[in-house]
Amino acid sequence: MVVPDWALVGAPQARDLGGHVGADGRRVRVGRLIRTPALGRLTDDDLRVLAKLAPACVVDLRDAAEIDLAPADRLPGEPRVVHLPVLDPRHPVFVYVSAVLLGHDLDAYDELAREGTPAAMREIYRWLVTGPAAVAGFGAAVRLAADAENLPLLFHCSAGKDRTGWLAVVLLTALGVDEEAVRADYLRHNELAGSLNEVLLEAMTRRRPELDPAVARPVLEVRPDYLDAAYAEVRRVHGSFGAYLRDGLGVDDATLAALRARLLE
Repeated sequence: MVVPDWALVGAPQARDLGGHVGADGRRVRVGRLIRTPALGRLTDDDLRVLAKLAPACVVDLRDAAEIDLAPADRLPGEPRVVHLPVLDPRHPVFVYVSAVLLGHDLDAYDELAREGTPAAMREIYRWLVTGPAAVAGFGAAVRLAADAENLPLLFHCSAGKDRTGWLAVVLLTALGVDEEAVRADYLRHNELAGSLNEVLLEAMTRRRPELDPAVARPVLEVRPDYLDAAYAEVRRVHGSFGAYLRDGLGVDDATLAALRARLLE
């Protein structure tokens, strides 16, 4: 795989999806699909790097409350910004995981706490496949990526790992990239964000000393079993990833053909 030579100090998880081998042995074009976390902590040097990538469209998968609580995204130029909120703030597992991240008292979440944060994360990944907001958001994002006017396309959520990670899985799989390579990109988040996660974990436990790091760490990481849970949900509901793209996300043959024509060399 050809690895594009750039990085963002204020968003170490950011990366280009280009270079993967897709359908018919054609590679995903470099500089066309860029996955990142939220961009509110970019440095001035980061902005210069991003300006060279020149995203035409930015897909923000956060909901309004997340956006309001975070530093405003720093973006070069005036790209089209499309908000596709992929979240259910009332779903019990989202509420529980948010409580963990925010250092809230977890006594109100006895049953979820007994099952553990890895189980909650697996449930979130199943929701990413079937949740109404997820279906609508990911389907719309794929259609945006198939339109040449939106390329290069940058997409992000808050941490750039779960919602962003699953959208990367969807796009790469639609482009014909094999599962092993898709998994490798997904799991690369831990390598890129490892130092940042340790800083976050230290800050969380300093703010709330009774918080067990073993409870918080699974929320900060990506893990193979999270992705396995999403894949299993795809098979359970749709039978295959192709059927999920078609029947779940509404990606018809014309959209798939356009996506591959514009994003594969």
